[in-house]
Amino acid sequence: MIVLGLTGSIGMGKSTTARMFAEAGVPVHDSDEAVHRLYAGEAAPLVEAAFPGVMDAGVVDRARLGERVLGNADALKRLEAIIHPLVRADADAFLAKHRNAGESVAVLDIPLLFETGGRARVDKVVVVTAPPEIQRQRVLARPGMTDEKLAAILARQVPDAEKRRQADFVIDTGQGLAAARAEVEAIIAELTSKPAC
Repeated sequence: MIVLGLTGSIGMGKSTTARMFAEAGVPVHDSDEAVHRLYAGEAAPLVEAAFPGVMDAGVVDRARLGERVLGNADALKRLEAIIHPLVRADADAFLAKHRNAGESVAVLDIPLLFETGGRARVDKVVVVTAPPEIQRQRVLARPGMTDEKLAAILARQVPDAEKRRQADFVIDTGQGLAAARAEVEAIIAELTSKPAC
């Protein structure tokens, strides 16, 4: 089974592209969705112990947690030390399940793939990109997003140009949904028509 890592900076259209892989029949593990599940489950007491007051009715309140960690490198490191191993275990279980089911390709949707050493866990990398003005427009349209928050997030991410340089495949979502879907289908066709090198 070929493990395809899907990544891209904030606002590049990664979630939409992940849905396109899923709609084409490729199993997709969404790291963000796994974090949501973990914040409502086994990670909640661990995060609350590290950051008292961020839990509400047994679930981590992401807004409260964000106030504590965004822009604070030490706090972010503490949070990542809790969350990353749990997300990785979740992804490993997902891969084992689909490998046993005989799937030929599975996608790991990892927002910080390059930043967290995720390159070693995948066979090929797809980077989703878009022109900077489209990225900025998409991100600033999100509720509660500000220029300052966007700057703090981008400061933690490997620059888009560097991600594209390291990618096996690049999908430009600035060209529209139909073009992105065609790219997804072309990647799937390439990966399933010959053995991975």
